[in-house]
Order: sequence, then C-alpha cells, then structure tokens
Amino acid sequence: MKIKHLAILVFFFITAFMYSQNMKEGFMFLETSKYKQAENFFKTVLKSYPSNKTARLCYGRAIGLNGDSNKALTLFTNLLNDFPKDFEVKLNYAEALLWNKNYLPAEAYYQKLIKENDKSFPALLGYANSLSNLKKYDDAIVYVNQALVLIPRNKNALISKKYIRLGLANEKVNAQEYVTADRILQENLEDFKNDTETLINLANLYLVSNKIDKAKQTYEVIGENPDNKLTYLNGTSLIYHLDGKDIEALNTSKEAIILLSKRTDSTIKNQTIERYIQALIWNKKYSIAQKKINNLFSDNKDSKNWMLSLRATLNIYKSEFEKSVTDYNLILQKDSASFDGNLGKANALKALGYYEDAYTCAENTLKFYKNQKDAVYFIKNLNKNFIPFVDTKASSSFDNGNNEAYSYTATSEFSFSTKLKVLGSYNYRTTTNSISAIKATSNNILAGASYQLINNIILKGSLGVTSSKAETTNFNQLLVDASIFLKPFKLQNLELGYKRGVENFNAELLNREIVQNNFLLNYSLNTNFKLGWFTQYYYTRQSDNNTRNLLFTSLYYTLLEKPALKAGINYQNIYFKNQVPTIYFSPSKFNAVEIFFNIIKDESISKGKQLFYDLTVATGYQFIEEEKKQSTYRIQAKLGYKFSERSLLNLYGIQSNIASTTAAGFTFTEIGLRFKWYLLRKPFFKKNI
Repeated sequence: MKIKHLAILVFFFITAFMYSQNMKEGFMFLETSKYKQAENFFKTVLKSYPSNKTARLCYGRAIGLNGDSNKALTLFTNLLNDFPKDFEVKLNYAEALLWNKNYLPAEAYYQKLIKENDKSFPALLGYANSLSNLKKYDDAIVYVNQALVLIPRNKNALISKKYIRLGLANEKVNAQEYVTADRILQENLEDFKNDTETLINLANLYLVSNKIDKAKQTYEVIGENPDNKLTYLNGTSLIYHLDGKDIEALNTSKEAIILLSKRTDSTIKNQTIERYIQALIWNKKYSIAQKKINNLFSDNKDSKNWMLSLRATLNIYKSEFEKSVTDYNLILQKDSASFDGNLGKANALKALGYYEDAYTCAENTLKFYKNQKDAVYFIKNLNKNFIPFVDTKASSSFDNGNNEAYSYTATSEFSFSTKLKVLGSYNYRTTTNSISAIKATSNNILAGASYQLINNIILKGSLGVTSSKAETTNFNQLLVDASIFLKPFKLQNLELGYKRGVENFNAELLNREIVQNNFLLNYSLNTNFKLGWFTQYYYTRQSDNNTRNLLFTSLYYTLLEKPALKAGINYQNIYFKNQVPTIYFSPSKFNAVEIFFNIIKDESISKGKQLFYDLTVATGYQFIEEEKKQSTYRIQAKLGYKFSERSLLNLYGIQSNIASTTAAGFTFTEIGLRFKWYLLRKPFFKKNI
C-alpha cells in the first residue's frame, strides 16, 4: 500500500534550503500527486546541488510514488548511509520497504523507529501498515489508533484503518465469526459513510452467512450511488441466484449488460460480463453462454483466469468434467493460489471419481484460504461418502390378501480408503396370513466389499445366507449380490448384476422355498435439458423351473429445480414362461403405464436441523393377459429430519394397487421408520489428519 505521509514534508518546508533554492514548485508537485513532474523537478535541482539532502529525499519519494520502488529504495539506502542518524531519512527508508512489499524487514525497522520516538506519527502509521500487510490486524489496529491520537481524523491514517478493518473482517468471516465481522464493518461505515468497498464486503458477509435479505438491502444502499449501478446489479443478480430465482438473476444481468459503454471501467466491465455469462449458465442456456465465452477468447490475446473459470464452470454444468480440469490446470499454472482454480478442480475431480486428488485440491484451497467456508463444506460433503455408518429400518406391511409382515433391516459400510469399502447387512422378516394361519420367518445376513477399480468402474460383491423357518420346512440358502457399476459416457450410469435370493413376499411363498437367480441391468441417462431416462431389466430363473422377464422404464422431466419437481411416464412389462396363478402371479403378458409427479428435497442436500421429504403420486392403467384394463394408483411418501450432520430419522409410507410379481388385484400398504447414524466425524482413514 502506497502511503503519502505529507506530514513528513513539513520538515522540508521549514528548512533553509526551501528558501535558498526555491523548491516550492517541487513540493507542490508532490503534494498534488504529480509525481512525474516532481521527479523531473528534483532531478534538475540535483544537477546543481547533488548533495542536497532535501532534494535527494524528495527525488526518492517522487520516484517511489511514481512506481519505481526498487530505485527509490536504493536512493534511500544511500541516504541512510550518508545520514545514519537522521530520523526523517529513516522514515523514508522504512516507507520504501513498504513500497517494495518487504513487510517483515519493514516491521522490524519500524519497531526500532518507535523505540527511538514513540510519538512519531509516520512511524506509528508505517508500523500499523506493516502489520496489516502481514495480516496482524489486531496489532495493526492498536498502532493506527495511536497515530490517530497524535493527529485526530488524519485522512491517511483513517484510510489505513479502513483497510485494516476490511482485512480483519475478512479474517473473521473465514473463521465464521460473522457477528464480529459485521461489527467491524459497521465501524468502518461510521468513519466512511456508505463506503462502497465496505458495503461490498458487508454484502458478501451476509451472503456467506445466508442472510440473503440483508445482503439485498446492502446492495440497495450501494445502488443509491449512481456510480455503483453496475456493482448493484451484479450483486443483485447473484442474490437472485442464491435465492433460487435464476430467471430474475438473468434479467438483472441483462439490465447491467445494456449499461456497458466504452467509458466503463475495465474491471467492472469484466465483472458484469462474467456475471451475465454465469446467469446464462444458471438458466441452462449453454449454447448462448458458449458463444459468449468463445467471443471473449477471440477478443483477448491472453486468456485471463476469470475467462478460463467461466469456461470451466460451463463445462461443469454440462458434465464435461475433463475439459473443466484442463482449464483449472491452466488457471493454477498462472496462479497456484487461485481459489477458483483449486476448489473448482476439486469439484471436477470429485465428479470424475478421482477422490484422493479431489481431497488434495480442496486441502490446497485451505492452505491459501484458511477456514474458507466453501472449501470446508466441500471436504465435509466428500467425507460423507466414506464415513462409516449404520442405516436401520423397521417396517410393517399388509395387503388385502390378509398377508401381514414385519421387517427389520440394518446395513453398514466401513471405508478403509477412497477405493475400498467393507459392506454388511442383516434382515429379519416375519410374515403371516390370517386366513390360512401360515407363518414364516427369515433371517438374512450378507457381508462383502466394494472396490473402485478405476475412476468410473466400481466392483461390488456380497455373500451371505438366509435361514428360514416356514410352516412345513426349515432351510438355509446361499445369498449372492454382485454388481459392476460403470459410467460409460457422460451423464450415463450402468449397473450389471447378479442376485441370488429366496422369494419371501408372504408366508406361503417362503414355505415353497423358491430360489431366484436374478440377472439385472440398470441404466440411467441424464441430459442438459432437464430430461431423464431410467431403464431396469430383470431376467430371473427360479428353482421351480419358471423364468421371469421384467422390464421397467421411466421417462421424466424436471419442472422445477428448488424444490425438485419432476413429472414423467412409467412403463412396465412382465411375463413368465409358465403360468401358475394358484401359487403366485405369473402372467404370460402384463403391461402397466402410469404418469407420476415427484417432489423431493433430498436428505443429501439437507443440512443439520432441517427437514427433508419425498412425495410421489402416480396413476395409470394395467393390462393383464386379455382382461380389460384396470386403473392403478401409487403413493409413496417420506418425511424426515436431520438432527445433525451425523444422524437423521424419517418416516415413510407406500400404498399401491399395481400388480406385483406375486399377486394381482390387491392393495399393498407399507409403513416404516428409518434411522441413519454416521459413526465417526470423518473417514476412518483420515482420523489422524
């Protein structure tokens, strides 16, 4: 920070040289910030009077304040050698250290000056600025206040205090001490009413602390100054986005773009263009955003980091994560401390499945930006994938066939690394039929592992046993659950699997010991235009020599992002090789079509002490063999609460009259309670970090 201590010049004005050599004009150049003219003036004086101390000091100041800080430091070093005890020379030498960003040497040197004269205003202010640049804001405040005691309301000291407070407030924001940061910024506004820089920092504080309304009010104050119109519009656009109003965000950015002219400051112009393209991306107008970004690169010979960040962001939204990583690497080559570069790359790597590298990039972000909220949240969110947990569920179900069932399930995962997980599950189920008085129970135990082979391929397998007690038989059977998960292309997921189990829907079926060998395929496709498709296919070979083919496919469209509202159409087809209707529902031909609506606030995006929910309502028709169509309905609901980031509880319910693979013409209802608990605060493999 360049500080113009005009008080230092008082010394020069009262010297005899001022009069004898008529340097008033040169002093005026310095006082009015005409540093080039001052440099030329004192250079001329020194040709006639090369040993004149005052001219040498003024010449050094003119050069330093005009931008050549290295040369100024050399001049003052020479002066200090010639006048080692001159306090004014020492002050100028110390200030030159600040100009050259030699903050540690400046801190030490100012300490000596204050010991020499603790009532020197320039020494106290210079020391405060040294401390500020070293981010020792609390100490800096102490010394700038001492300077202001000597010269109350001094403009330079107040400006220094303003920036010290801004630095201190930013430090408090990073430490999430939002109340303290707010107080510090309000103090700034008492000294500098409606100061734009302070108001922008205050608005950012409110955004970080999720006080959207206060942020909006602050930007409105900023906008009261016509010179800040673009800053106001850019900030308001961001607020709309954070408030889930992306259309309003884009309209506001369009208003800002219209105001740009050749006279617009380049910095605010770039910020406005950047916000406009961001708003296009938020509204999924990717082709327009791409065109605007291409124009930026065409119009600029050098690719600026903010331009690269825009292109990377667009590719993140388009799921072109490899391209994003390439741009983030370019940003980091130019600036290894770039926040966007480090955390943006972490997000892209996470999406690609490179979890260790994602951790590294996020941790690099925190090295440069201590306790930064977004980076801390990213790591917490990534940790959730690897923290050991227990997920338990208790349920009760019944149907109009007089079948009742009670079930308890517990599943658990334990990650030894980002690649290897150990899996376990237990299920107890008891079922009865009140008419036939048949009862049956089963206990299922499975244990296995999951391993990430490469970033987009995961292998998962479990082995176990089911122990069942039925009306006429007791038996044990092997359980198998093996799958391979792939991401063959962007926005696509594929699962191929095999599952071996026993049909246990009701007591009678469990009593028959029907073993099922299921070969399955799950495929999902998302798009960048809100359309999605999911398909599931089962081929089942049963121990009673029957086979089943089941196809389910769903095409859906996202109507709203917040809350997530989807609507779509489902189709299901089932057929069996053999028809055994007296034992279980086994049509040679079954088709069902339904339309559905789904509104959801997923538990994964909910924070501690928040509700989450999921409601699906569907209706349609089913066609069984050659019978007339039958109307169907399906209702699924879930309501839960997150007690903290480590535990949650939810109640759920299902009711449907759609035929299943076990029965037709029935109504099925299930209600249950689920509790999930994360056993540790961080992954086991990071417990000592």
